[in-house]
Amino acid sequence: MSQFSYKARKRSGELVEGVLEVVDRSAALLQIQRSGLFPLAVTDLKASPASAAKGADQGVNLMSLLPQSMREQLTRKRKPKLQELATFTTQLANLLNSGMPLTVALTSMGHLQTKGIPAEVSRELKQEVTEGRSLSDAMVRQPRIFSDLYVNMVRAGESSGSLVPVLRRMATHFQQFAEVQAKFKSAMIYPVMVIIVGLLLVTFFMTVMMPKFIEIFNGFNIPLPLPTRFLIGLSALFTSYWWLLGLLVLAVVVLYKRFKSSAAGGRKMDEWSMKLPVFGNVVRINLFGQFARTLGTLLQNGVPVLTALKITEQVMSNQLIREAIAKTREAVTDGKTLAQPLAQSKLFPQLMVDLVRIGEETGDVPGALNNLADTYETELQIALRVMSDLIGPILIIVMSIVVGFLLLSIFLPLFKLISSIH
Repeated sequence: MSQFSYKARKRSGELVEGVLEVVDRSAALLQIQRSGLFPLAVTDLKASPASAAKGADQGVNLMSLLPQSMREQLTRKRKPKLQELATFTTQLANLLNSGMPLTVALTSMGHLQTKGIPAEVSRELKQEVTEGRSLSDAMVRQPRIFSDLYVNMVRAGESSGSLVPVLRRMATHFQQFAEVQAKFKSAMIYPVMVIIVGLLLVTFFMTVMMPKFIEIFNGFNIPLPLPTRFLIGLSALFTSYWWLLGLLVLAVVVLYKRFKSSAAGGRKMDEWSMKLPVFGNVVRINLFGQFARTLGTLLQNGVPVLTALKITEQVMSNQLIREAIAKTREAVTDGKTLAQPLAQSKLFPQLMVDLVRIGEETGDVPGALNNLADTYETELQIALRVMSDLIGPILIIVMSIVVGFLLLSIFLPLFKLISSIH
């Protein structure tokens, strides 16, 4: 028999510590769970650090015999989509809510293959928890699956003894973001399809149809108008120097990526994206909604404000927003309220600043931020609809001009040819 010290929490959130004399760590965990407690840490009092590490590594498999680089290649997991994370989180919350101990729930999750999250992830989490680690500590070892936001919210749920409600709120959080992404992609499908079809038609005309018209024009000794000569030169460029066009496109893409990957270039691109007409409004609303939803969800689940700001900063994709959040975090560290640095940044809208200030006065900043997020999500739907309604006619006008120019370039010499015959 061995002695194990443990830390656990009651369902009410009260911390409990004690010592058990059992056969092994698994038996200690089982006894803790049967007592209606949620285990946070289980430590073998007799095991030295060296022997504990050795015990954790027992059961060497063939994977451990491979070189480290090869193991990383074989075990690399792709980052799951938001909808996949929402499904995984909802399933885990439902199992725990049914009264299952965490280890049993994770075992069941190992049989519930979630799209985008391999079953081995749940099995690895269960192994870590069985060895005495908390769920959040086990998730830290899966950085490609569980972000800092996810881990810190789970840790807050463990500390407060309210893991199931936290998981449910987190699933809702991921679901809402997934819906926003889906709406944005849906709004962009029509414009992108029109552009692609237009480019394909122009390319087909320049490489297949135009050379045939050129043969007709060459058969008659008539002066060609300027639009036709321009189109003939463009057609020659498409047919004879297509490789040069390919190199030009490749060079533009490389230069764009290099510019965007640089600190100054990325910042400039983020700044331009927020100032563009129509599209910039969509970008701004989406960013403000993402900021409010992420920070509000973290604070609502008990994550400390400085940690929540740090995680929100990492989540945001816009460099200007990240810089503003970093300055806000520094100001809060110096004792200022959250609303003051947000207002000083001149980046966040006055509505957000005012509602955060009211939330601080009433003691409900998470509620204010979540209300803001709901407002911005509604505004985003309207902005996406407006953008889609505007882009459609604009693309039709542009395509009409291009098609009109092509037809004019073809018919002008034909009209001259017909008039010369008469």
